[in-house]
Amino acid sequence: MNKREHVINAVALSVGLAYLAHPTGDATTARAIVGYAVPVVLGALAPDIDTAFGSHRKTFHNLATLGVFVGYPLYFDNLELVWIGVATHFVLDLLGSKRGLALLYPLDSAEFDFPVGVRSGSRYATGVTLAVTAVELAIAAALVAEAPRRLLEDGLRAAGVF
Repeated sequence: MNKREHVINAVALSVGLAYLAHPTGDATTARAIVGYAVPVVLGALAPDIDTAFGSHRKTFHNLATLGVFVGYPLYFDNLELVWIGVATHFVLDLLGSKRGLALLYPLDSAEFDFPVGVRSGSRYATGVTLAVTAVELAIAAALVAEAPRRLLEDGLRAAGVF
């Protein structure tokens, strides 16, 4: 996928996540959209830094890069949501395009891929991007719906009631 599709995915995902977190559709939701969109879009664009140097879809398209962005907030107390953009960039590249990713690079240069997707710049790229985003949001919605039930069950079990 190209930068345009990564931005579309990140913005649509940010809007969906904001509504999942704040479903009222008021100023709190609007603030959440902006609060999510900036770091998620930055994260979605970050792996493509390797187009300027290194080897594209290897240097910054791997699990080590994702690990850095997941771990960064633990040490520096900022950029908490950037990893979501990086992760969704990988998902979109794996599911939405024909070429794979070298997820284990620099240990292994083999590219992992799925037998689906379209070429970057295809007239179907935006549709595929929105379909992948819909699946990501469906997974997020399922997690959001499941978490409170699990917490309640765990609490009741810990209290000896269940």
